[in-house]
Amino acid sequence: MWWIPLVFLTVWSSTAAINVEIPKAAYEFARGDNITLPCTFQSVLSQIPLAIISWSAADNLILTHYHPQGITDIKRKYEGRVTVDVKINGASGKADLKLSSITLDDNKEFDCEVQIPSDDEGKSIDATRLTVLVAPSPPICKIEGKAEYGQNINITCYSEEGSPPPTYKWESRDVSNTLQAPWPRTTDNGGTLSLYNISKETSGFYVCTSSNKIRSATCNITLTVMPPSMNVGPVARIITGVVLALILFIVIIEYCCCQKKDKDNEE
Repeated sequence: MWWIPLVFLTVWSSTAAINVEIPKAAYEFARGDNITLPCTFQSVLSQIPLAIISWSAADNLILTHYHPQGITDIKRKYEGRVTVDVKINGASGKADLKLSSITLDDNKEFDCEVQIPSDDEGKSIDATRLTVLVAPSPPICKIEGKAEYGQNINITCYSEEGSPPPTYKWESRDVSNTLQAPWPRTTDNGGTLSLYNISKETSGFYVCTSSNKIRSATCNITLTVMPPSMNVGPVARIITGVVLALILFIVIIEYCCCQKKDKDNEE
């Protein structure tokens, strides 16, 4: 039975060390939520007389808790919005981090570390990733280019906020609000709807939906494609030139008439 001591040694060596564990590698919560990041630990000691527990985010210390004194030092940045729930029973315990009103700034990796004198072998620290979810802000729709026959234009859609980054989907409706098939000469890329060689049939009501795993938001815009407009600049210059020439012609005629009248009077 030579293998019994070997098995006993293997089991003892795997448990004779501190083990700190966060149950999940990643957590997702919505912005503004009050959340809890759990952390448990197991010591090789039958009782834990002393322990120093710390939480940090992206290598920046958040707080340090001292057991059994029950004293918690919290960094100024987190004062008023973090606490730690510590409970130790014999050789095991927990140290859950509670965060209130989370923001996008909390979108980081968090570490839980437990230090116990005379039990410094094993896994004394564990990490998890916190993803703060933010619903897309109401997108903004814009038309870029001239909405005239034969032109190429872009209709853009963009949400300034959104975590994870939102995706965009376009649909169009005709003047009777009936869903219509996409314009044949169209490309859709990341919220930009490109329309090529547009015509009257391209006119309609365009709706963009910005969405992520939280929720969605929409914007809409009306596209009216018109015939090419006249170039006002050259036309205005032509009219001005004609008027000036007419005035000059009248002045010359008046002058000639006056000259003839004076000559007749002299005779």
